[in-house]
Amino acid sequence: MLDLISHPNEQEFKDLIKDNEFVMVDFWATWCGPCRMVAPTIEEIAEEFEDVTVAKIDIDEYGSLAAEYDVQSIPTVVFFKNGEEIHREVGVKSFDDYADFIDANL
Repeated sequence: MLDLISHPNEQEFKDLIKDNEFVMVDFWATWCGPCRMVAPTIEEIAEEFEDVTVAKIDIDEYGSLAAEYDVQSIPTVVFFKNGEEIHREVGVKSFDDYADFIDANL
């Protein structure tokens, strides 16, 4: 299941959002309780939506990416379509919250 989720480095991340039509990125940290709460939901999205590329960016490891994408608090989930940010959700959201947005924008 976790193999459905990419854990890219900075260059891989930039290639990922450029090379994939629809990407969901979870900006998180290991010490973040809400991030741990939403992790199973992110995994479920990766399993259910084969047309969505799902990635996780640890902000402690890749703080420059968090800064570049103006991540102010975590968890922050950013959606990219054709390389452009189209939406973001901050905080713990439900599977249905993410799924509804994906269904409306795929």
